[in-house]
Amino acid sequence: MSNRLFQSIINQMGNSIDRVIGVVDESSTVIACSDMNRVGDIISAINSDSLLASDVFVVDGNTYKSFGSSVHPEHAVFVAGNDDIARRYATILSVSMGNVKQYYDEKYDKSNFIKNVLLDNVLPGDIYLKARELKFNSDVSRVCMLIKVVSKSDASAYEVIQALFPDKTKDFVVSINETDVALVKEIKQDTDAKDLEKLAASIVDTLAGEYYTRCVAGIGTAVNGIRELSRSFKEAQIAIEVGKVFDTEKSVISYENLGIARLVYQLPTTLCETFLKEVFKKGSVEAMDQETLFTIQKFFENSLNVSETSRKLFVHRNTLVYRLEKIKKVTGLDLREFEDAIVFKVALMVKKYLMANPIKY
Repeated sequence: MSNRLFQSIINQMGNSIDRVIGVVDESSTVIACSDMNRVGDIISAINSDSLLASDVFVVDGNTYKSFGSSVHPEHAVFVAGNDDIARRYATILSVSMGNVKQYYDEKYDKSNFIKNVLLDNVLPGDIYLKARELKFNSDVSRVCMLIKVVSKSDASAYEVIQALFPDKTKDFVVSINETDVALVKEIKQDTDAKDLEKLAASIVDTLAGEYYTRCVAGIGTAVNGIRELSRSFKEAQIAIEVGKVFDTEKSVISYENLGIARLVYQLPTTLCETFLKEVFKKGSVEAMDQETLFTIQKFFENSLNVSETSRKLFVHRNTLVYRLEKIKKVTGLDLREFEDAIVFKVALMVKKYLMANPIKY
């Protein structure tokens, strides 16, 4: 927000308030004041930490009240004096300045505009009109990444990611809520999906290694046109949700790589339960021991190749064949047959999905 707008408001209010009033930012600088000689002064006691105070506070005979974002206020008003009148003035000024700042941000701030686009808070017909008003380049390729904080430290993931992507004309970092941060990144048309995964991995590694904040990242598909950004954002959300069920060990999940897991995740749980009963008529997965389940996993990983799987398991080929016959006897499915293997693979995924989303009666 322009400091000149703050100054204009302070000048108007100064005519009605018989005290020195002003605005200070998180860099400790007075950016607007009814006493113009104080503009530019440094108040070292005011910083990003002190602005987190939810109530009025007094420093060196002046009463302060922060305003702006409830999560991370960037400004505070101050009124000369520390009496009840000063407290009332500071409270009134903070409400007024907060409302003005919110209006200004909604109208002119690109990051706020992007956030509203991601959350579908802008009518489709108004998106391009608003983009032109903000001189926003609407026709380049972009991708949305969603970084979700799993276990946090004192560090702010939003601020860390902002520092990693300082170019605010091409890349936009948006705080969705207390745990979610969206990164809308401009990319080239030929950007490879693996490059995006490496970028997301570097963000997650930086937060974990330097700031002890564990996160997971979901990557949507690349889109052309600003209207499609909300779709990329939703895909990133789905990637994280599906990853929690099927790829619990991964910290970076791409929507493009979800495969059939994406379809399974969207099925009704009652339908999944019916499917499992039909597939495992002869016996349930629970009847299999850990060795058998591990054998199945390796068999799928090696593309149903008996020789290669037996080599990886360090067992004789006949031993593996015996295990597969045992599975066939229990379930009625021969994993050496492609169609049976597909059914069994999907059934295992459905089972895992149901364990994460139990049926509610």
